[in-house]
This record gives sequence, C-alpha cells and structure tokens, in this order.
Amino acid sequence: MELIIQTDGQARCVYDETLDLQSLGRLSIRRASHVEPDGTGVWYADLLPVQGPMLGPFKSRSEALRAETEWLAENWL
Repeated sequence: MELIIQTDGQARCVYDETLDLQSLGRLSIRRASHVEPDGTGVWYADLLPVQGPMLGPFKSRSEALRAETEWLAENWL
C-alpha cells in the first residue's frame, strides 16, 4: 500500500486493509473511480472523480481494476 502524506498533514492512498487508517486520525474517504460494465458486458474504469480519463473497454472486471490501480498509482498518488 502506498500512503502519500502531504506537507499539510493530509494523506492519500488507494484504500485497502493493509493498514488501519483509523489509527492515523480522522478519515475522509471518497471514491476515485467507478468500475462498471456497459450494456454489452465490457468493463470501463471511469476516473472522473479524480479528474482522470475513462479507461477501457476491458473484457473483464479484473482487467479494469488493474488498469484503474495502475493509473491511480502513476497519476494520482
């Protein structure tokens, strides 16, 4: 898990349960993206919540999740 702590004390990460984030203080958790299928069964990762692109199409949800995680690590963290 990558945890970025800014100079003002705010932290940002792609959430997982590796660390107990509650132990760091008050949390504000928000979605960075929406990974959803379209009507034909292909998957997209919409990164608009962090001013990012729409990634896809992908054949599987796991491919979309992998692309989402990579984009966030390279462009948002």
